[in-house]
Amino acid sequence: MLIFTLAAAMTLAMLIATALSLHEETQRIKLKNRAHKNRPLHK
Repeated sequence: MLIFTLAAAMTLAMLIATALSLHEETQRIKLKNRAHKNRPLHK
């Protein structure tokens, strides 16, 4: 029974870590796109 509890806890921890990682990546891409849009065009 203990092994299943540990497995469930690890699965939950990995899901939370994945969600946080995806959120962080999304924020980084948004900032990158915003900086790219605000830069004047070079010809």
